Amino acid sequence: MNPLKSRKQLLIAESELNRAQLVRELQTIADGVRSLANRARTIGSLASAAASLIAGLASFRRKKSARAAEKPSWLQTILKGAGLVSTIWQSFGSQSRDCDKI
Repeated sequence: MNPLKSRKQLLIAESELNRAQLVRELQTIADGVRSLANRARTIGSLASAAASLIAGLASFRRKKSARAAEKPSWLQTILKGAGLVSTIWQSFGSQSRDCDKI
């Protein structure tokens, strides 16, 4: 076998090894992204549950007063914001789950 053919075969073998390593690395990255997405969904669910719990507790403690009717308290503003974020987060999560099915 001449040296050029030998070198060509070595380069082809090296290329195949590099290709296989790239596939493994891409698989590792994809697994990491999936894990991160699952954690984000879990955190979103916990945030939604916490916001619901706080809203429920706040409704028990709410007192009707003329001052409260004029200007909402900072707690009510935070709860409304948390509810909005929760709704958006759940919508985003359901869309990403739909994309995972494709």
